[in-house]
Amino acid sequence: MITNGFTYVAVLLFMAAILVSLEKKTDWGFFKVIPAVVCVYLVAMLLCTLKLWDMKSTKAAYSALKNPFTYAMVFSMLLRCDIRKVIKLGPKMLIGFFSAAITIMFGFVVAFILMKGVIGKDAWMGLGALCGSWLGGSGNMVAVQAALDISEADMGYALVIDSIDYSLWVMFLLWFIQLAPKFNAWTKADTKILDEVSNRLADEAKSNKSVPTFQSMLLLIGTAFLVASIGQNIGVMLNKAIPVLDKATWTVLFVTVVGLIGAMTPLGKTAGTQEVSNLLLYSVIALLASRASLLELADAPAWILTGFIILAIHGLLMVLLCKVLKIDLFTGAVASLANIGGTASAPVLAGSYSGSLVPVGILMALLGYVIGTPCGILTAHIMQAFAG
Repeated sequence: MITNGFTYVAVLLFMAAILVSLEKKTDWGFFKVIPAVVCVYLVAMLLCTLKLWDMKSTKAAYSALKNPFTYAMVFSMLLRCDIRKVIKLGPKMLIGFFSAAITIMFGFVVAFILMKGVIGKDAWMGLGALCGSWLGGSGNMVAVQAALDISEADMGYALVIDSIDYSLWVMFLLWFIQLAPKFNAWTKADTKILDEVSNRLADEAKSNKSVPTFQSMLLLIGTAFLVASIGQNIGVMLNKAIPVLDKATWTVLFVTVVGLIGAMTPLGKTAGTQEVSNLLLYSVIALLASRASLLELADAPAWILTGFIILAIHGLLMVLLCKVLKIDLFTGAVASLANIGGTASAPVLAGSYSGSLVPVGILMALLGYVIGTPCGILTAHIMQAFAG
């Protein structure tokens, strides 16, 4: 069992490198069905389940790297984006986001009604806190817990669901996004504007014939981590001065603004932005999955099943709404993960579709922080009405 934090990270990065190399160097049809980005998530989760590393001993390394890598990834991806063109995507993104939020809330209510005889009539409190997290983020979960005075035991169950069900949902969406052309044809979604924006930005990137060099790669990596570091410090300062948002949210806002500004400077045209952003993308995915052990399924099976019911209802209703409203898969999937995963994973999913569309995932996730607490409390009280 690995107890050294450096070895733990090294194994994750080597595993990701092997899978990406196999995808690029072989003609295996397997990777056409399950791309390397999904394989990285799955293999890391399986290695965690097999207890290849000690969770307590490696927690410090995970905690030290996960957020900085995420912030650096967001910044480097945003360097490839021209926000002026992304804005042209229009109001459909907001429709997709609120459709996801409403279906998640509905899923919680229905799941509680179906499972209250097993998980208990007071489970509405723990599920309410989880709803706050799945509409916004961890900060919203804590806020809902404080508002409803939820016990640590119920919070423990909520955290188990958040760990297992969320991890599997991320993996599923990373796979599902590959089916975008077929899904969009089925829903008859008009992806003209989305495709135009994505293709235009991709073409502009291709038109830059500059070849990544040692100097350009080092400049991009160094700048990305410096921005992430400064962003964390500013996030703490802003959280103390304006505690409306937590420090992670303030950090993401800062990194987003700096990244979008950087995209309009010569730094945005520096060769290697795609390579650096993809390196960080796969690193973040491996780190996130490395803390999700399938062994936790035995801890609270009824609660975990409740989480799957919520996701099933949400997923089914989102597919139906996408069909009725003619919403494309990118919009529906990123809206779902912007709610359930927040700023940690929505940009990852958006980036796996097109690095140029990362701002959409970030902005939708930030909107989740706004509605997470009040809607989580509202959903909890709706479930309470059905508790008797």
